[in-house]
Amino acid sequence: MPKSFSGGCACGAIRYQVDAEPLLMVNCHCRACQRASGGAYGTGLIVLTAAVKIDGEPRWHESLADSGSMARRGFCGVCGSPLFANSTASGAVAMSIKAASLDDPSWFKVQADIWTRTAQPWACMDPAVPKFETIPTRP
Repeated sequence: MPKSFSGGCACGAIRYQVDAEPLLMVNCHCRACQRASGGAYGTGLIVLTAAVKIDGEPRWHESLADSGSMARRGFCGVCGSPLFANSTASGAVAMSIKAASLDDPSWFKVQADIWTRTAQPWACMDPAVPKFETIPTRP
């Protein structure tokens, strides 16, 4: 896993650099991620917000998440590429970066399927990946 990585939107209007390893790599099956991705789940890397530098101005959309917190989705206002997500639950500490927006997404390896209680019956999930009905909690 790289100690720093970069990525951006399809048109190049927004670029980002992350100078830390991801905390967790997930497939999120909540309805907000399904709608935002247009698929069975959203795939993202959870990172410390302080380690992220964004060049360009993403547009943000807010919606009520399955957790009851407000979910924020960052995307390119020019090409529409989904890039970021965070919520009031994580505050300003952590955010998610969409795996497909990485310059080199080949190193991504999902570590958990989260919000599986709202997973679609047609979602293909790797049985070897840990599953959580909502989000993993720390002991």
